Amino acid sequence: MTTDTATAARPGAVPLWRRPFRIVRENGRAYLVLNLAAYGLTLGGLGVGLLFPELQAARSTALEDDGTGELVRDLVNTPPLFALMILAVNVLRLSLATIVLPSLIVPFSGLALFAYWAVETGITLAPTTAAGGVALIPHSLTILIELQAYVLLLLGVYLLGRNWLLPHRVGAANRRQGYARGLRSLGLLALPAVALLIVGAVWEAYSLRYLVHPLSQLLL
Repeated sequence: MTTDTATAARPGAVPLWRRPFRIVRENGRAYLVLNLAAYGLTLGGLGVGLLFPELQAARSTALEDDGTGELVRDLVNTPPLFALMILAVNVLRLSLATIVLPSLIVPFSGLALFAYWAVETGITLAPTTAAGGVALIPHSLTILIELQAYVLLLLGVYLLGRNWLLPHRVGAANRRQGYARGLRSLGLLALPAVALLIVGAVWEAYSLRYLVHPLSQLLL
């Protein structure tokens, strides 16, 4: 019986708040690979945006056309509402619609969808102007925090797919049981992921309001 199987069989053996960290520790190699992929793809997209500014300009135009730019400008002066909007987008559109829900139907599909999003986001954030470079200074911490939340969810959907397709890896009798155990791991990893998304949303909202503008005045 593997370690995570024993943990699953004795859910009260480890306090709830420690279980996500235990999952990460037991799957350290996968966690490291997912970190390298998430941050690497984002940085790669940023590099592409710098090399091909027209791609970054096209992404900015798309955000204006779909109303995102106008919504940000309307809310940026009200950080609490702005933080709620950011959190809603990050939880509903990115965490659920992009990573989690597709993976509940097709194993590992959330990994591929996130990879596309990471590259596209990197292109969008590419500092092709002086103002963009200033904004990226505080926003780099936002990227660090939010990507870490998504990495935890990516680890969860990886474990879900692995346990689903290879149930014997966790001592499950069949794929249905493996799916259930993978879903349990995903749910546990979602707890710190949501906490990080809350921190990231608050930091992003307040940093854009109180840091980006002063830095623009100072450095430009």
